[in-house]
Amino acid sequence: MSDNLTLPTQADAGTAAPEALLEVQGLTKHFPIYGGFPIKRKVGAVQAVDGVDLTVGVGESVGLVGESGCGKSTTGRLITRLLEPTAGKIVYSGQDITRSSRRQLAPVRSEIQMIFQDPYSSLNPRQTVGTIIKSPMEVNGIEPAGGREARVRELLELVGLNPEHYNRFPHEFSGGQRQRIGVARALALQPKLIVADEPVSALDVSIQAQVVNLLKKVQDELGIAFLFIAHDLAVVRHFSQRVAVMYLGKVVEVGDRDSIYNGPRHPYTHALLSAVPEVEVNDDVEPRERIRLAGDVPSPISPPSGCRFRTRCWKAQDKCATEEPPLVQLAGNRAGHLTACHFPEEPTIEARAEDVVLDPALKALEADLEVTKD
Repeated sequence: MSDNLTLPTQADAGTAAPEALLEVQGLTKHFPIYGGFPIKRKVGAVQAVDGVDLTVGVGESVGLVGESGCGKSTTGRLITRLLEPTAGKIVYSGQDITRSSRRQLAPVRSEIQMIFQDPYSSLNPRQTVGTIIKSPMEVNGIEPAGGREARVRELLELVGLNPEHYNRFPHEFSGGQRQRIGVARALALQPKLIVADEPVSALDVSIQAQVVNLLKKVQDELGIAFLFIAHDLAVVRHFSQRVAVMYLGKVVEVGDRDSIYNGPRHPYTHALLSAVPEVEVNDDVEPRERIRLAGDVPSPISPPSGCRFRTRCWKAQDKCATEEPPLVQLAGNRAGHLTACHFPEEPTIEARAEDVVLDPALKALEADLEVTKD
């Protein structure tokens, strides 16, 4: 291991979240691929999630970001036990729930709830809003003071809907209102942890801020911990206290919000942040770096050896192909800021002397444009 790397200690990992509510270690999910005729046999596997380590503290909001197909949603479904993990360990409130049976999970399920991505498919169109929100209480045998109907009306009011909407059906609501109904359903059992799987990506931009602010209000008032899964970095920055960056089934960087957004170390995190659009209203503002990657994410069926980002990385060397970089704390980083990279970038997002452009076609196009201008 190089001199600028230090293994994270337990104190380092616990600085941002002193009391862990959820601990995930080596979480793995491989979906088998079957082929052959007439006897089908396993011919491969989609390595959707491959050794994820993650911690969520009590009342903490943690963002999970990355491009499409990196395994964010699968990770969320594994944590809520909607999918069975292939390997790894899920510890919730000190209890190992990785292989817990349905009966053993019953007391825990009410404390871990999920908000789904699509508000149009996550609500039963044949049930009224009241029935949708009330059902979790009925399943878990919860009888709140004043009755379930009164509790549902309170929840509707909490999420910014009219309590009189109790008897309406989902088709009578807009996308933003439906997502609010999903939030109310998640809150019905007074959970300690909510996994929000891209809760605003299917909504209009004008509605996204309202829903994110609603979730922020819920977290502040009720002290609920959130695992906020999203690909919109601006939304995650507004909502999350800590951020984990995923690439092709692995967490490549994790740290507090300021460290990740202002001093990223992993090249992939640099590339993600450089893709965020910005409006320059002040000429005095320092220009930000621009990085444009070549190609698509490699197939999770056969990921690259060593570092999975090396096929698109401008700093890749022979070592990156033979050794998988561990998720460690780099010298000079804040406690709890971990990076998986053999050759990390400098902790800055300021513009470079020359843009990083890995796409040959784009390079050629820009060269032609420069010649035309001259």
